Parts: sequence; C-alpha cells; structure tokens
Amino acid sequence: MKFTYFHLMPYPYLPDDFDEAYSSPSLTFPNKHFDPALGHRLYHRYLDELEYAEQIGFDGIAVNEHHQSAYGLMPSPNIMAAALARRTERSQIMVLGNAIGIRGNPLRVAEEIAMLDHLTGGRVVSGFVRGIGWEYFAHSVNPTRSRDRFNEAHDLIIKAWTSDEMFQWISPNYEYRYVNIWPRPLQQPHPPIYIPAAGSSETIKFVAERGYTLMSVYSPARVIRRWFDKYREVAEELGHPPDPEKIAFSVPVYVADTDERAHREARQHVYWLFRKGLKQGPEIVLPPGYMTPSSMRGVLMARNKPLGKMSYEELLDEGQVVVGSPTTVTNRLGELQSELGYGQLIALFALGDMPHERVIGSMDLFAAHVMPALRPLGVAPASATNATKVGGVGGAGGAPGTGGG
Repeated sequence: MKFTYFHLMPYPYLPDDFDEAYSSPSLTFPNKHFDPALGHRLYHRYLDELEYAEQIGFDGIAVNEHHQSAYGLMPSPNIMAAALARRTERSQIMVLGNAIGIRGNPLRVAEEIAMLDHLTGGRVVSGFVRGIGWEYFAHSVNPTRSRDRFNEAHDLIIKAWTSDEMFQWISPNYEYRYVNIWPRPLQQPHPPIYIPAAGSSETIKFVAERGYTLMSVYSPARVIRRWFDKYREVAEELGHPPDPEKIAFSVPVYVADTDERAHREARQHVYWLFRKGLKQGPEIVLPPGYMTPSSMRGVLMARNKPLGKMSYEELLDEGQVVVGSPTTVTNRLGELQSELGYGQLIALFALGDMPHERVIGSMDLFAAHVMPALRPLGVAPASATNATKVGGVGGAGGAPGTGGG
C-alpha cells in the first residue's frame, strides 16, 4: 500500500461568533478575519509538516487548491509544490489538484506542472479537479459550463504535454493559435494523473476510460464502496481492470498512544473540520447546473446526512474519520481496505484547528506502527484474508463508534 500525507492548510483562527454570525468560511466570509502575521506563520508550519512527512516515510506529500476560504489557504497549489521541490528528495509531490474548470488559462497549468516535473526530478503527480461550486462564483464562471470546461482543459493540457510540434486549439471555451510549451514534462508521456470523485457517474467513467487514479472525497464508506465498484466495473468492461494502487481512499486520521486519549484529543478538531471548515450550504457547493441530472439523482439517492449534522460517533461509524491507538487505527483501516479494495491511502492529519505538536505526534505513531502493518495490503484485489491478517494485529479494542478492534 502507498501512503500519502495530505494537507488542506486551513486557517483555524475563526472569530468567537463564527457559528452564529457566518453561514460558511468560504466565499462570503470577510477576509478582515485573516491575520497576515498568523498566516505567515501558518504557511511555514504547514510546509514543515509536509517536509517532515517525507522524512518519516510517507510515499507522497499532497497539496490542493481552494479559493476565498478559511477551509484551505492554497489558491495556488503549484506554488506550494515548488516550495517543496528543493526541500524533499524521495516522496512524490502531489498536486491534488489544479481546478482546471475555473482556470481562464489552462495552458498555464500545463506549463507549471511541466516545470515542477523537472524541479522534482520526475516526482510530481498532477491532480485535476473541477473546483467546488463556490469557486465558480468566485471566478464569475457559470457553473453549468463546469463539465465542458473541465473536459476541454484536460484535453488541451494532455495534448500540450504530449505533442512535440506546435498546434492550434479552438474549442467552445478556449482558443489558442499557438500551443508549443517549453519545457515538455520530464516524465513521459506525462506525470501521473489523479482525479477525485464525489459520486458523479461522468467523472468515474472519465477516470476509468483513461486509466487514471480515482480518489474519494468526504463520504461514508458504504457510498465510497459504490464509487470504487463502479470504477472497477467500467475499467473491467474496457479491458483494463485497475491495479489497487489506482484506487485512493482519502480520510482524516488521528493516532495517540491509547484509544481514550486519541478520542479525547481528536474530538474538538474533528468537529472544527466538519462543522466549521465544511460549513457550506448546498447553494454554494452544488449550484444549479453544476451536476448533470443523472449525477444529482445519484447524490440524492445516497441520502447522506449533512456532514455538519453528524456526531463524532457517527463519523467514526461511517468511516469518515479514523481515530484511536496504533492498533485500533491499523485494524480499522485494514477493515476499510478489505471493504473498499483501495491500494493507496491519502490521509489528512492536520485536522482543522489541531496544534502542530498533536499533528506531529499522530504522524510519528502512524509512521512507526500503522504504515508497516498495512504496507503489505493493497497489492491485490481485496479479500477476506486481508481483513483477517489485519484484524489479528494486537488486541486493544476501539472506543464506541470506531468499528475497529
């Protein structure tokens, strides 16, 4: 199994009246609440955490893109990847990803990722995301054009990376008379591509047809299982069943020396992530036209409880967060691997307003105890054997709601 350390770079210093006075930390939350001195320190702290992840054995370190939001302070993930390029040597540097659907100039993405590929010595991974609904409002882009813009930008970037002659590109959303990027990528034909899915049948088919890596986003494990099964089904129909490493499970994780301590320490930070950071109404997350009718039907049929309404215990039960001692976390992630069949874990350790010391402590325990135990998994289709092997690690039970132990 591969392990990726993922960072959102949140701004945790929200005002005391945030819950009552503001509907979301995104789009309309006034930037008067951003303290530049605190922001300066946060960026360097977060980069330190990403660099430390490589030192303790993570296979990848990942950043992503969000705009006008305290939920994530990375409007340009490529800048963060560049900052990491010369300070790391082994881990993949994963941009998960560039929101190409809202970019007015997607050719710039092709150029920047190609540069990063050279700076990292071929360690860059390129994720492409459509961007969240509010980010279309923030860029004055009609959400009904999201899918077409994403598809066209993707095709343009791939052709720019792989063509060794100048070409012209004219499509409904983009027009370039001369496409002839310098440099071309170091990795051939281009860097690996990851794409997250939130249940859209179009996205899952898109990823399967091209053999890309599919990532999950915040959802119950039972829902993610449907996404992953659909991906496997489509890929098998196309004649190229995916290696488990092409299936990436994303989940917040916290590890402490005992279950009791882990839950006592993690609860408030989990609530910050789900009740403050993800405090986003459907009107700004899924504006009309952002999803096709068939994809919206799938979302509605899932009948997921709103994240901000879920209790801590429900989040644990549903596999939307994994918390506990090294043994409990190992067992729970092993159960989820057996159920979902993923070969890559993308773990979020800096949960909301969690202080640096707790993040580092959790990372250390995970790297020392959980990664070695889970490393053999994810190299073949999930089976009951896998679950049995992991379930036999240690004997400590999880706290109520962990589903592990």
